[in-house]
Amino acid sequence: MPSSATPVPALALEARDIRKSYGKHAVLRGADLSVAAGQLVAVVGENGAGKSTLLKILAGTLPADRGEITLPGTRGYCPQDPILNSALTVEQHLRYFAAAYRLPDLERGRELVRLLGYEGYSESPAGDLSGGTRQKLNLTLALLHDPDVLLLDEPYQGFDWDTYLRFWDLVEDLRARGKAIVVITHLVFEQERFDLLADLTDGRLTPRTTSKEGHHVGA
Repeated sequence: MPSSATPVPALALEARDIRKSYGKHAVLRGADLSVAAGQLVAVVGENGAGKSTLLKILAGTLPADRGEITLPGTRGYCPQDPILNSALTVEQHLRYFAAAYRLPDLERGRELVRLLGYEGYSESPAGDLSGGTRQKLNLTLALLHDPDVLLLDEPYQGFDWDTYLRFWDLVEDLRARGKAIVVITHLVFEQERFDLLADLTDGRLTPRTTSKEGHHVGA
């Protein structure tokens, strides 16, 4: 008889024994993280706990002192502080990043702009945007190439309530399409949205809550 067991989603991201020190200060002391396709994970910790350091290492923008990362697909990284050119408009950012990713058109970028509700700023220079709108553009650029793994550092910082809800609608669509998402935050207001929460304390990740069997942090 065929098995009725639910298939286990493939791992989209696995990090083992990640360590990072700044001088004599050890920030990460052997952090482990496994994220399955379609899974939404929150990494929670106080300011200075090393959350952004961990995400930069996962994104490949900061080398670890030790450890191993397996990420077979593509990744998108949305840093806490938007890295934008103040002189370029929203539309120009989309064009430059689409060219960098060798995308055939701007269809996905314009769809994201619409979904996040800032169509009226297409011709506005990034330097003239509010903090919340800059963050929308930051998120759009991270998602432009439809990555398999999305790494988000305090992604809804500066969002108004409408944009906050739009963000979660977008996240649910990404999960339904099998995208893995890691959110770095110091506060979680709606824990039920996440498959797993993990606390980053003393440089290590510890599971706090799981809502689905088989999803885990570490081993």
